[in-house]
Amino acid sequence: MTLRSLLELGRLLSAASWSQGQVELAKVESEFLEAVTFASADEIVRMLETVLDEDYAGLPIWARNLAYRLACLQRPEDSALLREASADLFNHGPDWDRIAEELRKQADAAEE
Repeated sequence: MTLRSLLELGRLLSAASWSQGQVELAKVESEFLEAVTFASADEIVRMLETVLDEDYAGLPIWARNLAYRLACLQRPEDSALLREASADLFNHGPDWDRIAEELRKQADAAEE
């Protein structure tokens, strides 16, 4: 189990570069995966809000996608979160445009 918080790990990933060394970066990535896997939706959303506000482009796409996916799975009726995740996917598409559109439709349905 990791001793670093999800927010701390998100910040480390956001600031990480390969110049820090592949071993250290791999360790941070592994810790992030473990932390985000078992985090609550509230914790994930707080991490995303903070890290993306500090450096919108810093957090790797794979980490953003995973974090949003896990938060959305925990809150499938949270239309604001679904729309935020959808917008993030559209910003980094077009590979994920279909999924982003599905999230947008899910948000619309949640508001009905």
